[in-house]
Amino acid sequence: MSQRHRSGSVQQAAAPGERPLPEVLGADLEVPVKGGRLVSYANLDYAASAPCLAPVNDAVAAALPAYSSVHRGAGYASQLTTARYEQARQTVRGFVGARPGDAVVFTRNTTDATNLLSRCLPAGTTVVVFDSEHHASLLPWPQAVRLAPPAFPGAAVRAADEALAAIEGPKLLVVTAASNVTGELWPIAALAHIAHRHGARILVDAAQLVPHRRLNLTALDLDYVAFSGHKLYAPFGAGALVGRPDWLTDADPYLRGGGATRAVTAESAEWSDDAEQRHEAGTPNVLGAIALAAACDALTATGWLPLVREEERLLARLRAALAGIEGVRELSLWGPDHPRVGIVSFVVDGWTPREVAEALSAEYGIGVRDGKFCAHPLVTHLLDGVPGGCADGTAAAVRASIGLGTTTEHVDRLAAALRDLASRR
Repeated sequence: MSQRHRSGSVQQAAAPGERPLPEVLGADLEVPVKGGRLVSYANLDYAASAPCLAPVNDAVAAALPAYSSVHRGAGYASQLTTARYEQARQTVRGFVGARPGDAVVFTRNTTDATNLLSRCLPAGTTVVVFDSEHHASLLPWPQAVRLAPPAFPGAAVRAADEALAAIEGPKLLVVTAASNVTGELWPIAALAHIAHRHGARILVDAAQLVPHRRLNLTALDLDYVAFSGHKLYAPFGAGALVGRPDWLTDADPYLRGGGATRAVTAESAEWSDDAEQRHEAGTPNVLGAIALAAACDALTATGWLPLVREEERLLARLRAALAGIEGVRELSLWGPDHPRVGIVSFVVDGWTPREVAEALSAEYGIGVRDGKFCAHPLVTHLLDGVPGGCADGTAAAVRASIGLGTTTEHVDRLAAALRDLASRR
C-alpha cells in the first residue's frame, strides 16, 4: 500500500516498527494513452534512471540559496558550499563501506568513473573483463582479455582464475555486481579473492547494485567501486569512483585545469598529490554530489531490510506472472532461481521488443526499456537459440525494472498488458 504526499511523491507504507520507505517524486504523473484518456504512469524503467527521492530534492533545494564555488573562496557561501561538498564525499565513503584512506572521486556517472580509472592504470596493465558487462565496464580498457559469459557463477570464478594466472605484470579484474540486463547478482567476493591471489586488483561496477542492496567495499575486499547517482534516485549528473588512491595519484589528471594543480609556472605544472583534487579539475557538480549523498543518507536511514523485502515481493510477483503468460520468455544467464535485484528482461513471441515497448506506453501508460541495454554481447548471448532472437543480427529484448515507488498495481498492469499483447500474436 502507498500514500501520496507533497509534490506528487509517493510514500510506501512500512511494517509496524519500521521507517516508511522514502518518498519518490512524480508519482502523480499522468500520461496520454490511445483514445485520449489520461492514466497514471507506471514507471518500470528504474534500471535506466531512477526518479528523484523527496529527501534528495529537499537537500538540493536547501543548498541552492547559498550555492557558490568550492575550495578556493573565502566568502561565507563558498565556505558553506565547500563544507557541504566535502561532507557529501564523506557520506558516499560511508555508504559503500570504504577504507579510511580510500579516495572518493566525484564523476558524472559510472561510465565516467571507469574511463577515469582506465586513464590511471599503471603502464602495461592487462584488464580481464567478461563479455557480459555493460559497455561502461567493457570498453574503456586499452589492453583487455575478454572472457565469454560464464554458464554458472563458479565458471566465472574459474575463468577469471585461469585468465589472471596467465598474465604477467599489473592486472585488473572488472566485473559487475548486478547485471543491468537480468538483475542477477555476481559472486564479487569470490572474484575479489581470486584477483588478489594473483596479485591483481578488482573494479566492481555497482551501478545496479547500490540502489537495491547494501555494499561494503571493505568487507568484500574490493579495490574500486563505481556507481551513478541517476540510478540511485539522485538524477543530478553525479557518480563516484571509490577505492585505493595510489594508482590515482601516480597518474596524470583525468582533466587538466584549475583545482588539479599544486603549482603552475610558465614552463610547467605540478599536479596535486591528493587523488580527489587531482582528478576533479574545474568547478565540480556540487549539487550532484549533494544529491548523491542525500540519496545515500535516505536509503541508509530507512534500512536495507524493508527495502529488500518489498522489492523481492514485487519481483517475485512480476516473475511469476510472466512465467504464466504463453509466449513470454524471461532471459537469464544462470537460471530462474539465481538471486537477483529488481530487473527482468524478456521477449514476447510475435512482437519485436520495440513494438512491445511502444504498445505498453501507448495503450497502457507503462514505461519500460527495449533494446540491447548497452550490453550488446550479453543480450546477443542470451537470445542465442530463442525464436526470433539473433538470426538477423538485431538481438534485443524488453526490460522491466522496479524500485522505490513501484506498486503492486504497476506490476499487475504490466502482466495484464502482456497477456493482452501475447494473445494478439
